[in-house]
Amino acid sequence: MQKNRLEAFSDGVLAIIITIMVLELKVPHGTDFAVLRPLVPVFLTYVLSFVYLAIYWNNHHHLLHAAQRVNAPILWANLHLLFWLSLIPFVTGWMGENHFAELPTALYGFVLLMAGIAYWFLERAIIAEQGRDSVLASAVGKDWKAKFSLILYAAAVGLSFVNQWIADAIYVTVAVMWFIPDPRIEKQLKRA
Repeated sequence: MQKNRLEAFSDGVLAIIITIMVLELKVPHGTDFAVLRPLVPVFLTYVLSFVYLAIYWNNHHHLLHAAQRVNAPILWANLHLLFWLSLIPFVTGWMGENHFAELPTALYGFVLLMAGIAYWFLERAIIAEQGRDSVLASAVGKDWKAKFSLILYAAAVGLSFVNQWIADAIYVTVAVMWFIPDPRIEKQLKRA
């Protein structure tokens, strides 16, 4: 099967997720800077989540660019990823509204962990379809960066109950690690 519908559907779902997130930002009543102060945690979680969704969109684009075709396991793996990404507006709002409290911070990390696992499943499904000598397989190799990210997410979920600021710092660190789309795929595509 061609991948065009998968790409278009995924782009549409991610656009809707971002739209839902921004609609959760409530306009304050008042005209001075003091009314904005209570919105700072909500805004900060929005920014972090927007960055995460942008990272997923960018890397998803590169991932599918490396795929030549899709099959049923790839379609299901992609839907699995979109499911976890669709929960980001909920956990973003909950964490922001509760000023980075322990449980909302842990659940935020759990959703990030599951989205990371789902992305890894999608990557593996594409490699299984394209073959071990495909551009994507050559580019990601053993994918230590992804595995390290999953370990950091899992650690952050546990640390949320010890010190949620450390967990939040880990979430930001992983986002920084992935901010630039995976250059390994681009390099392999140029070679191919």
